Amino acid sequence: MPAVPETSPTAPPTTGEYAPSRLELIKTARSRGRLGMMMDVWRNHGDLTRLRIGKRPFFLVVHPEHVRHISVTHRQNYDKLQSYDEVRKLLLGGGVLTATAEPWRQQRKLMAPFFTPRGAEKFLPIFISDTQHFIERWRARQGSGQPVEMLTEMMLITARVILHSVFSTDSDETLLRFKGAVETMIAFVSDRNNLPFRTPLWLPTPGNLRFKRAQRLVNAYIRQLLAQRRAIPESQWPEDLLTKLMTTRDEETGATMADQLLLDNGITLFFAGHETTARTLSFLWYALSQNPEVEARLHAELDSVLGDAPPTLDDLKKLPYTLRVVKEVLRLYPAAPFYARDSIAEDSLDGVTIPAGSRMLLFSFATHRHPAFWEDPERFDPDRWLPEREAARDSHAYHPFAAGQRICLGNNFSLFETHLITAMLARRFKVRLEPGHTPHIDTAGTLGVRNGLWMRIEAR
Repeated sequence: MPAVPETSPTAPPTTGEYAPSRLELIKTARSRGRLGMMMDVWRNHGDLTRLRIGKRPFFLVVHPEHVRHISVTHRQNYDKLQSYDEVRKLLLGGGVLTATAEPWRQQRKLMAPFFTPRGAEKFLPIFISDTQHFIERWRARQGSGQPVEMLTEMMLITARVILHSVFSTDSDETLLRFKGAVETMIAFVSDRNNLPFRTPLWLPTPGNLRFKRAQRLVNAYIRQLLAQRRAIPESQWPEDLLTKLMTTRDEETGATMADQLLLDNGITLFFAGHETTARTLSFLWYALSQNPEVEARLHAELDSVLGDAPPTLDDLKKLPYTLRVVKEVLRLYPAAPFYARDSIAEDSLDGVTIPAGSRMLLFSFATHRHPAFWEDPERFDPDRWLPEREAARDSHAYHPFAAGQRICLGNNFSLFETHLITAMLARRFKVRLEPGHTPHIDTAGTLGVRNGLWMRIEAR
């Protein structure tokens, strides 16, 4: 199996239909992986494919114009409805990522100022401090000849950053307990969404019991933080995202966010700011290991700008190639290779009737490889992101953070964090794929590697 499912050299048909039997679906998923199966559907059946699977209308969406239709021009007809029920119920509650209609608009309005580019820059000291802490971990491992699993490594650094940024957590023991509990919850929900039959939560199965223990730990931790802060004067509260959520008020009503929403958004910020950023960083190291000419240019830029001191904001602005590398990783390896929207009422898309209640699966992994919009799409080329080339491209041919009004709230935070961490680590280390290891890239909701991303750390 190839590391990444191959792309068709020519544009696929515009629209089509795929109606596999259950047995065919199972066999294809086993042999090609879920990601490979979806790529086959796109190549063989088109940019807008109706999947005849079960009773609910289901469409795979790839073409940028279709992404624009759903996310921008006809956004009022699509929202996060049934497709997010399990995530709402078991993981993120009514937080900003899963809220709909007016509750979403209210939360988005309250939270948006914290996640502008300027808002993200305020967390630079945390990003630097936590990355320096992580550098010591890699110094102890460099040159050992022992591989590390890169996603596990990157999860450690992004968890530390987001827990400091959201909750001001600085205890390694607390960090690992909270991280482990949230990751248990994420894995449980992801696995559950991929099962044909779901075990009732009231059954005391080992998986259900692990999930409930993790959920209790996370909820208790955040509620304890809320109680501790309210027990002291507000002037003594730490300057983190939780304090911002607790103190911001609705302009019209003057109301602050309710405790349940504070809890839901605390989990949401950790989930969105930890797992997805870690996946981007993991695939960045993989991409550099496979593209030595890109790695050499990256190192040359870092060496020309950075010394041994931590980078400043001004330094980061002098690292445009580093940022282009990050953007190209997000193109070829989007952490969320697809995301869902649900149709509210009947619609028409490119002459195809979209029944009310349809599930639209926007397949960014394929959009980012569409040969009509990307020359030599499988080639890792950061210069695609030179300003003049980016400006000339269809804006919806690239949507790693989704698109339209529901674009990921933390996209500036994640991009800034990834830029900084890449600069600091790549200044000191290079990473090589373990000899003989071929990573099998697949998805179970987020992009991952079925057999692990095993790599060796070397000093530069």
